[in-house]
Amino acid sequence: MTERGSEAFVNRLKKNFRHLKKWAKREGVTCWRVYDRDLHDYNVAVDLYETYVHVQEFERPPKIDDAKAQARLDFVMATVPEALGVKPEDCFVKVRRRQKGGTQYEKLDERGELLEVHEGGHTFLVNFTDYLDTGLFLDHRDTRALLGEKSKGKSFLNLFAYTGSATIYAAKGGATSTTTVDMSNTYLDWAAKNFAANGIVEGEQHELVRADCTVWIPAGTASRRRWDVIFLDPPTFSTSKKMEGTFDVQRDHAGLVRSTAKLLEKDGVLLFSNNFRRFEMDAQSMPDLVIEDITRRTIPEDFRQRDNAHSAFLIRNK
Repeated sequence: MTERGSEAFVNRLKKNFRHLKKWAKREGVTCWRVYDRDLHDYNVAVDLYETYVHVQEFERPPKIDDAKAQARLDFVMATVPEALGVKPEDCFVKVRRRQKGGTQYEKLDERGELLEVHEGGHTFLVNFTDYLDTGLFLDHRDTRALLGEKSKGKSFLNLFAYTGSATIYAAKGGATSTTTVDMSNTYLDWAAKNFAANGIVEGEQHELVRADCTVWIPAGTASRRRWDVIFLDPPTFSTSKKMEGTFDVQRDHAGLVRSTAKLLEKDGVLLFSNNFRRFEMDAQSMPDLVIEDITRRTIPEDFRQRDNAHSAFLIRNK
């Protein structure tokens, strides 16, 4: 770690914070990304969740010396509290490794501590220690707001729902009913806690369903039930004991999207997104669907440094 390199990181972190803090205040955003791998030697993302900071170090190339990389990470963690005005004990760090199998959300710890943060006038419970992801994907902030707008007076279906944050926006945005589907009991329990934190009563109007979406979606096409607004946000890759085979979003998305579109009401809309950075939509194999790429509309200001944070499409039946 060179003195010049460390100084460059401090300067960039502070510069980003000053710039984005003005935007965040103007837009009423309290949870946002401050730094996103801006400098090659500091391959980390720094996210501010109100008074907490979540740092993620991305997997180091084999050529990088472990001791040098650890020294840089230690420097990051020593720098962040003062630069962002938070307590050192409220800063958390994770190391992300390339996923080679296992479940979508690998467990790292057993603390079970859920902390309350806010977004868009809603309350969300996040966990900074037990999993790689906190329970609230910040790059989907604008996506959630869009779903909330589109769900007013409509029925809403959230697939691969994780902790149900999109359902909160839909329900509080005036959805007549919501259905939230995930195969993890852990995340459905978390979603239920998010419901409760926002005064949403789980039940017939707002139901939670434990199921493997890759099986539940095709099975659902045989029923008569349909939804006005559907959010389909599958993992990039997933395999677990609870699901049949593996899922790869680039390989499998066309069949999944076609099946999901069959669950739409006549004038319904499907918002399909994913976080595979090299994703290419296979529109040619879906001639019966109208597909609109809205990725640029849904990448918020704090993720524009890397505008491939996710892909997003509005899809309707012809």
